[in-house]
Amino acid sequence: MNSQAILTQVKKTFSQLDCTGGGVIINKQGQTVLEEYFGMQGQHQDAKRVGTHTLFHLASVRKTYVGFAVAYAIYHNYIASIDDPLSDYLENEKVFADVSIRHLLTHTHGLRRQNEKIMKEFEAGYNWAYRDINVELLAKVIYKVTGRTIAEIVDEQVFQTLSFTETNWFGEKNEQHIEVIHNDSPFWYESDVCDGSKMNMYSSLRELAKWGQVHLDKGKLHGKQIIPEDIIQLLTTIQSPNTKPKNLPTNGLFWFIQPQQREGVTELSPILPKGSLQLLGYTSVALLVIPKENIVAVRGFNSFGSPEGFDYIKDIHDFGSTVYNSIL
Repeated sequence: MNSQAILTQVKKTFSQLDCTGGGVIINKQGQTVLEEYFGMQGQHQDAKRVGTHTLFHLASVRKTYVGFAVAYAIYHNYIASIDDPLSDYLENEKVFADVSIRHLLTHTHGLRRQNEKIMKEFEAGYNWAYRDINVELLAKVIYKVTGRTIAEIVDEQVFQTLSFTETNWFGEKNEQHIEVIHNDSPFWYESDVCDGSKMNMYSSLRELAKWGQVHLDKGKLHGKQIIPEDIIQLLTTIQSPNTKPKNLPTNGLFWFIQPQQREGVTELSPILPKGSLQLLGYTSVALLVIPKENIVAVRGFNSFGSPEGFDYIKDIHDFGSTVYNSIL
C-alpha cells in the first residue's frame, strides 16, 4: 500500500485550507495501516499538538449518526415505513404534503427554511438539494415516536455498545476539542443543545474510523454482532427515489453511495467502485468506506468552509482516488 501518496494528498489539502491541524487514518482488512497527525489544535500560542485524542468537529459527517437513529426507529417499528408521509408524524402543514421520511433522508424533500418559515423549493422526489432542515424535522419525528432524542438513542445503541468515549454532541469544549477556524462564516454557529439535532458533534479520528469499520463489517465488532445487520443494510443501501434525476447524487440514509452507473457530479470520486460510501463535512472532515476493497479512510481538519479558489469537490475526489489507487 502506498501510504506516502495518501499522506502527501492529505497534507496538500492541509496546505490549501485555512486550518492549523489535521490527521488521517486508513484501515485495511480491519487493521490500521496508516495513522498520522500534524499541526496544532488551534491558533493560540499554547495550543496542543494534534494527536490521537484530538476531537474534530464533524459537521455533516454527524449525519451518519442521525441516519442511524432513524434506521433504529424503522427497525423497531416506531416508524412504520421509510415511505411514510412526514405529515403522519408532524403537523399536517401544506408544505409537507408530498414529503416522506425517505425524501428527508436522501435530500430530495424540496424544503428549506427562509425567514424563519419553511418554504418549498421543488416537488419532493424530483430534485436534490442539501439543506439542514431535514435533520431538524427528523429530530422532531424521532422524539415524537420514541420519546427519546437522537443523542439518547445513539448513546445507548452506539456509544455504550462500542465503548466510544470521544464522540458526542458537546455543549462545552475542553482541551481535547480542536479550534474550528471559521473566519466569521455566516454558516458557523455553536450550540449548547446536545439532543442530536445541532451541528456540534465532535469525534476523535480513531473512533470515526471505528464507526466506519462497523458499517463495513455490517454491524459486527471483533466478529460479534453489535448492531443489527438490517440497520446497517438500511443505512448503506441506496434509498434515493427512482424519480430523482440520475445525474444528481445518490444516497442511503444520508450516506452518499456510489451507484452502478455513475452520472453527473457527486462528492464520491468517479473511480471508486459500486457500493462505496462517503460523507464529507463542511470542516473537510471525511469518512470513506470502500466495501469492495475492505477499506476505511478518515481524514480530519479544522477549517470551516473553503477558502477562495479551493475546489472542494476536486479535493474530495482526489482523496478518494488516491486512497483507492494506493491500495491496488
